Amino acid sequence: MINQLLDKLLNLPAESEVVEFKEARNSYSKDDLGKYFSALGNEANLRVQRQGWLVMGIKNDRTIVGTNISESQINEYKAEMAQHTSPRCSFANVYTIIKEEKKVLLFEIPAAPIGQPISWKGHRYGRDGESLGALSDYEYDLIKAQKNQTDWSAQVVEEADLDDLSTEAIEFAKIQYKEKNPKLKEEIDSWSNAKFLDKAKVTIKGKITNTAILLLGRPESEHFINPASGRVTWILRDKNNIEKDYQHFTNPLIEVVHEISSKIRNLKYRYIKSGTLFPEEVDQYDPYIIREALHNCVAHQDYTLHGKIFVVENEDGYLTFSNLGRFIPNSVEAVVTSDSPEPKYRNTFLVAAMVNLNMIDTIGSGIKRMYYIQRKKFFPLPDYDLSGQKVKVVIIGKVINAKYARKLAEMPELSLSEIIYLDKLAKHKDLSDEEVKILKSKGLIEGRKPNYYISSDVAAVTGGQTDYMKQRGIDDGYCQKMIKEYLQKFGKGGRSNFEDLLLDKLPDILDLKKKKNKIKNNLQFLRRQGIIEVNHNIWSLSKKKSF
Repeated sequence: MINQLLDKLLNLPAESEVVEFKEARNSYSKDDLGKYFSALGNEANLRVQRQGWLVMGIKNDRTIVGTNISESQINEYKAEMAQHTSPRCSFANVYTIIKEEKKVLLFEIPAAPIGQPISWKGHRYGRDGESLGALSDYEYDLIKAQKNQTDWSAQVVEEADLDDLSTEAIEFAKIQYKEKNPKLKEEIDSWSNAKFLDKAKVTIKGKITNTAILLLGRPESEHFINPASGRVTWILRDKNNIEKDYQHFTNPLIEVVHEISSKIRNLKYRYIKSGTLFPEEVDQYDPYIIREALHNCVAHQDYTLHGKIFVVENEDGYLTFSNLGRFIPNSVEAVVTSDSPEPKYRNTFLVAAMVNLNMIDTIGSGIKRMYYIQRKKFFPLPDYDLSGQKVKVVIIGKVINAKYARKLAEMPELSLSEIIYLDKLAKHKDLSDEEVKILKSKGLIEGRKPNYYISSDVAAVTGGQTDYMKQRGIDDGYCQKMIKEYLQKFGKGGRSNFEDLLLDKLPDILDLKKKKNKIKNNLQFLRRQGIIEVNHNIWSLSKKKSF
């Protein structure tokens, strides 16, 4: 596991706010170590990470040089951290790994405690990318403010009582709780509603919470959480994105997923029959994905922003789920590739209640399972947009390229991360330098930034040779050959003639403007070589050249 972690750190595009590499062959300055301890711990807190990492025995360029730092030195470092940090803390762990027959040390630095920035010898440090510096006043205030943050979902509604909750919703909640706790089935039946709600952590010592109103409240009890809103709006739009229908849903939200699922036109998607690899038909939208996406919106909505949750169904074959509030984890990719739950939630009390009522889980696998379901059906992966203080996820219920998708399934060696990167390429999204590096190292893509395309090796395996050739297009040499042959046969030609000849043969990855520029550049190249000449925008073969 630690070896895999080291590999993951080595594959990062650069050092980050929570990762630092040091050569440190024989020793390392305790004072400098303390500064990085403060900086990495503070940055881990701000980025909702459980720890930062300082790696010794590796250069900044990822060259593994090894370190001779001894166990006694490590113990000295631990003691020094505990003595000069405030609040007092030290390394959570120090791992020793042999990599390329050299010793590497991974110092695990715990995130700063909630509301308490870590200082080293009275000074607080932070990071700006790879640079070490003083913790900014803004970041200091962010950490200090954490002590004053309250969990909206745990707040008690003093005016409400059990009569403001839906009896039907409570009974359904009991069924869900039994599924989560099968050993308590018989005992649960003997509990009063008040006892059950306390046990399920929906209420607090019999008092109604905002969570209780959201999940189990009668529709008319929504006013108790005003100005927050417990509403979910479903909208149906046609292929031109024109609204055709809509409906508002309110608490009890424990039942809303069933109500919205009944509105969604979950049509059967029929595949072209090809052996036994594809079923003849599947649902456009897997029920688990609808449930998970909607329940994630409910669990992670920022109710202090007083907005609604939206589910938009488009007849062109996709669903969009959106909720207000910043996405707390570092990235969706980090959630998908991680095997552990997030250490922090916006609505901790609400999340716990939804876990107890079998609505979501906290093992970090919900979004990952959504990815695997889409992958198994060869549909595009969930598409997240985290801009504008909201989270929006688009679920596409169809195959974009059936032949490519079908054959891609025959490449089991592809990791989920690699498929995520290829999925971004298929959606014409920008790839980071590190993502490009990974895909190129595996021979999965070709081309130059920003015009990457699936490589010929993958095309051959997937049966996508035709698509590959369309992406790759003809090279400059062949382009020039066709221009010369045209002029040999017809004597002269204008730019429009060459565009008619070549535009559909140039790479599909290029837009129309770039294709025209490519033709222009090839004409100019032949002119500079003295092979062709131009007169009043009409091109002909040079009289000085013989062919």
